[in-house]
Order: sequence, then structure tokens, then C-alpha cells
Amino acid sequence: MLLLFDGSYREPSSPQPCKKQTTPPSVPIREIYPNQNYPKGLEMPYTDDTVAAQRFTTEEKKALDRAQADIYADVRRAAEAHRQTRKYIQKWLKPGMKLIDICEHLEGVARTLVEEKGLEAGLAFPTGCSLNFCAAHYTPNGGDETVLTYDDVCKLDFGTHVNGRIIDCAFTVAFNPKYENLLQAVKDGTSAGIRAAGIDARMCEVGEQIQEAIEAYELELDGKTYPIKAIRNLNGHSVGQYHIHGGKTVPIVKGGDQTKMEEGEFYAIETFGSTGKGVVHDDLECSHYMKDFEAGHVPLRLQRSKQLLTVINQNFGTLAFCRRWLDRLGQTKYLMALKSLCEAGIVEAHPPLCDVRGCYTAQYEHTILLRPTCKEVISKGTDF
Repeated sequence: MLLLFDGSYREPSSPQPCKKQTTPPSVPIREIYPNQNYPKGLEMPYTDDTVAAQRFTTEEKKALDRAQADIYADVRRAAEAHRQTRKYIQKWLKPGMKLIDICEHLEGVARTLVEEKGLEAGLAFPTGCSLNFCAAHYTPNGGDETVLTYDDVCKLDFGTHVNGRIIDCAFTVAFNPKYENLLQAVKDGTSAGIRAAGIDARMCEVGEQIQEAIEAYELELDGKTYPIKAIRNLNGHSVGQYHIHGGKTVPIVKGGDQTKMEEGEFYAIETFGSTGKGVVHDDLECSHYMKDFEAGHVPLRLQRSKQLLTVINQNFGTLAFCRRWLDRLGQTKYLMALKSLCEAGIVEAHPPLCDVRGCYTAQYEHTILLRPTCKEVISKGTDF
């Protein structure tokens, strides 16, 4: 869908699929669109000034757009895999399911659609299914028997990639309608962040718009009213090739720095709201790990650590992974070696991030691209 300068919308020419998707999804995206003309996301004009408005029609900018066709094809293929996976999962998901079963089924579908192949294509990071007071970075380790219930608020955060072009997109599931205001607040926050983002937009201005949208809401639970707070120490971020946190931070509260967004950059516009303190801390058992993107050669003493690092390099590179994925590769008795790699500064542990127990948190996230001609919400779907 294309947003025009008068505020109206029109549908762009959509590529016609050559095959129909099955239920559950089993047809890879590349087979549905064999000419690599994958569906675009939501295209939005830059509206900050007259120069920005001219980007749609300037031949120079159109030429720059065409020069990036291969990159756009990769990231749109990853986006379509994400869209079709989450569309299916949202219908399939029910209370009473184990979180580990949800994650493994979701990941299986996404792997099939994106055609997982080593570091060329696959999952960009483990599926987060953080519950209630836990806002992010929780995925079940092997043996975790946690069950999703009717009264839970579950953040489903998963990523796909093709040639390292990452789609980072998340949504919140709550079966009980009493949490609707919390979900809507954060959804509005993400929408506000996307509207404010653009070439030369300052991070502080984006964060201020997000906070204002989220904190306009409150939530009534069991006769008590809770203000919904933007979680001030969680952020969106730029996204690089094989680099999920690309170096720039997009705050979700006012008071951030004056850093500007630039043409050609990818961003994960990621917002969180909470009925608690609006601040998170490390808690619970760690499951997420990621090789330091800047890590150079570090001599390792333990042979098992060297072996594990080889497995990580071959299967994940600098993308995030979890203990379940090591189990899936047949790795056993690796915890000491993993700890050794963390202590050596080669791998970083990313434990779950939690607000105060008893509160509820929500998350919505989209990946956007600041194209020369317009900004594209690449992961946009019919769901949100």
C-alpha cells in the first residue's frame, strides 16, 4: 500500500504468485515468486520538507533505488517469509500449548519458507516468547515445560534473513481482551516511530513521538488503573548485514541524542510498554547468545571451546543463537565451553530482560528501509 502526499493510499502493483501457499505453509517463498519480484512493504513518502517530497520523482534517486535491486529482493523475500509465518502462527496459536512447542513449530515453518541454507538464508535470531513481566530475550531452553495460558501476555519476536539482510519484527499475543489497551498503546507507539523516522530524522525526536503515543494510554485491571509506561532502557536500532544491532540506537522515550538517520539505512522500530516501572533488568535463565560482531582472534585454551566456536562460526556467524539450536545441531555438554567463550569476550550472553514481577509488558516492531525515494516498512502485513 502506498501513502500519497494528500494522505490517501493506493495499492502498488502486486506481483502475482506462481504457486499457492499451503496450510500449514510448506511452499518456499522463492517458488511462489520465481522471478524474484517479491511483494513490497508499505511505501511512505518523506514529508519533512520540499526536498524530501521530490524524492519520489527525482531520476537520480530512482536510479539509486534500482541499483539496490538485489538487496531489496533479498530483504523482501525474508519479509514475505516472516509475514506468511506469523499469519499462520496467529491462527494456530492457542492457550495450553507449551512455549517450546510454539517456538519450534514457528521456527520450522520459517525455515521452510525462507529455505534455510547455512549462512545464506535462515533464522536471524531465536524466537522470543517472553511472558508478562518479561519483556524480551526469553526463549525456552531444553526441558522448559512452561505453558501459554489464557491470561498471559506473550511477545513473539522472531527474525528471518536472506544473505544477512535481516527482518526483525515482533507482535504481542493476548487471548484475554482485558489487555487490549496495553497492546494498542504499544502498537500506536511503533506506528508513531515509523511516521517520525526518515532521512535526517533525529533519534531524540523519534523517541519523543513514541513515548507520547504509548503514554497516552492506561490499563484497568481488576478495578485498579495502571499508567502504561514506555520502557525507557529498551530501544530500537539500526540493522546491518549479519548485524542485528547495527550501531545506532532508536530510543522510545524523549531525551535521546541528536544522531540522524541516513539514506540507505535499515532500522528496527521497536517499542515496549509496561504497567510496571518502565525499566528492565536481567533476570531468569539465559538462553540467547551472539558472537561479538567486532571480536577478533582470541587464543582459547580449552579444546571444547575451540570446537564449539567452530560450530558457532559455521552455523550462526555473527547472528544470534540459543541453546535449543545447539541441541538441534547435536551439541552436548557445551555449557562450560559456552561460558568460556563468553568470558573470553568472543560470545555475548543476552539474558531475559524483565520489569517488576506481576506487571505486564507488550512489544510491537517493524523493520524499515530508508530508500532514496521513500521509506519502506518492509515487514508490514495485513495484521499490523
